[in-house]
Amino acid sequence: MKRIVPMLLALALLAGLAACGAPPAADAAPTEQPAPAQPAETPVPEAETPTPEPSPTEQPAAPSVMVLNGATGFGMAKLMDAAAQGTAALDYDFSVETDASTVTAALVSGSCDIAALPTNAAAAVYNKTQGGVQLLALNTRGVLYLVVNSQKAAVDSLADLEGMTVYVPAQNPAFIFQALCQAAGVNVTADDTYAQPADLRTALAAGEVDVAVLPEPMVTIARAANPDLTVALDLTAEWDKVYPAGSLVQGCVVARTEFVQAHPDAVDAFLAEYADSVALLTQDPEAAAGLIEQTGVFAQAAVAQKAIPYCNVCFITGPEMKDAMSGYLSVLYEFAPQSVGGALPGDDFYYGA
Repeated sequence: MKRIVPMLLALALLAGLAACGAPPAADAAPTEQPAPAQPAETPVPEAETPTPEPSPTEQPAAPSVMVLNGATGFGMAKLMDAAAQGTAALDYDFSVETDASTVTAALVSGSCDIAALPTNAAAAVYNKTQGGVQLLALNTRGVLYLVVNSQKAAVDSLADLEGMTVYVPAQNPAFIFQALCQAAGVNVTADDTYAQPADLRTALAAGEVDVAVLPEPMVTIARAANPDLTVALDLTAEWDKVYPAGSLVQGCVVARTEFVQAHPDAVDAFLAEYADSVALLTQDPEAAAGLIEQTGVFAQAAVAQKAIPYCNVCFITGPEMKDAMSGYLSVLYEFAPQSVGGALPGDDFYYGA
């Protein structure tokens, strides 16, 4: 009996150990396994906002400007020098020309934006281009004088020219002189063989011509070369006797209408600088004359300085410009319609008026 009890205890112990390691019953709930870890999502980068293209801006105007040598170009010298020094408001491209036809051709073709011209030529270009240019300012009033060789002729009035041949440069001078003679009832032959003022000045100084109409500064040069030459008549004074005083205007500045419309601020900037440039002629004629020679507007500073008081350089804009110009062109149109291009310009010709 003592042997049986320990054996029973040992068997019971083994049975309990076996029960601890037995597999679970078939109907027992399975143990929940943890879900496998999901890979972390890669963040999606936000779409880049495209950099907006800069809106186009108006490029600074760089006008091409043509200037005629002589009195109509005198007032532009200071501005031309400022452009050469890089201190002007605009990036100007200046050129000095000797023939107005070169300038008018450039305006018609569009290769020139702003130009100094004889007033009748400006009207003719307006008509030829059907309003393709606008008048910005007047820059020269009357600048013509009747010069005679005192050893060969004596002239105190237009009436003294009866039956004479008088040599005159082509275009404005010829039209003005003939209109004056017609108004005075004087029969004169106006000969424009020497179409350019410089050529006529040379002929007069050499004694090849005895009576001629010349503009300044050609008068000053001719008289310096030939002491027998004298100024017999101031044609501006003669004009004022028969036509509205102050209406004789010979030089002006125009711009292509397309340029004016595209760059109105540039046009106003040019006019402001040009007005200041013209003012130098009265403020400091000596300095102005030096710049006139330096910029190639005229070859001799000493002659330019002496001639400045007789050149009647001016700066006239707006309604006053329109009144003077329209009055002058009306006279020319009645005398010779072709001299202004066959018709009087419309109101759109006059900038700022």
